[in-house]
Amino acid sequence: MFQFILKRLGLAILVAFTVSFISFSLLFLAGDPAAALAGETASGEDIEALRHLYGFDRPMMVQYGDWLFSALRGDFGESYYFKLPVAGLIFDRLSITMTLGVCGIAFALLTAVPLGVAAAIRPNSLIDRIALFLSVAGQALPSFWFGLILVVVFSIKLGWLPPSGTATWRHFIMPTIVLGYYAMPAIMRLTRAGMLEVLSSDYIRTARAKGAPEMRVMFKHALRNAIIPVVSLAAVQMGFMLGGSIVVESIFALHGAGYLAWESIGRNDLPTVQALILIFAMFYIVFTFLADVLNAWLDPRMRSS
Repeated sequence: MFQFILKRLGLAILVAFTVSFISFSLLFLAGDPAAALAGETASGEDIEALRHLYGFDRPMMVQYGDWLFSALRGDFGESYYFKLPVAGLIFDRLSITMTLGVCGIAFALLTAVPLGVAAAIRPNSLIDRIALFLSVAGQALPSFWFGLILVVVFSIKLGWLPPSGTATWRHFIMPTIVLGYYAMPAIMRLTRAGMLEVLSSDYIRTARAKGAPEMRVMFKHALRNAIIPVVSLAAVQMGFMLGGSIVVESIFALHGAGYLAWESIGRNDLPTVQALILIFAMFYIVFTFLADVLNAWLDPRMRSS
């Protein structure tokens, strides 16, 4: 197990450095950052002055090395627009996005996994059809439309929930449902398919033939093996929720890291955009690494392979 973790950790570090270089390069390949900062009416002298001021006239590898060395120390520079340290700016916003992401994936798992298991136990039944309907609806409903419908119904019409803000836990109920509902269909379908495959296995029939209780067969033998691909999918979905929560944060006026990314892109705030891309990518890498370790613990065959 220790060797498995070391291999996965080394791979994660390699991917992290690769992602950092690609994200840094793409922002410069997209155009001249000095011209974007100067604006359309700036003269050539103004653009050159900005290019020299921010060090854009240096070789790209030198800029990348300086940026990466500072980033490893937690220094992402100063925001061009907010005129504040990027690290502090992101740290203030990240707690909102983290709270929303954790609540969203918890809502998705606590809803989708039981529905997927119930649908697999009773295929072609009413619960199976309900799960199929929710799965199709989750894929078809745009998140921004679903969020606006919830605001109209539960905030404007009924007055049960606040439409925006982050003051109390009630402000996170509707954003959590919108964000988590998007991840539900894939988790539900994967859980159902995995349970159907596992329940037809020989060792499940053997356990039942030995007189094992049905609940033990379902949760100790069947679900433990069927949940392995769900863990990997949940890790990817969690990374997506943190990096792709821009729409949800915009609808419910949650000024988290996702909303900060949207603001920074629109204002050509290069240091903030670079830092956010790197941080969101790190979330993907960390969650994928943790999912690999958890899957290896659940299935010893992964460690031996």
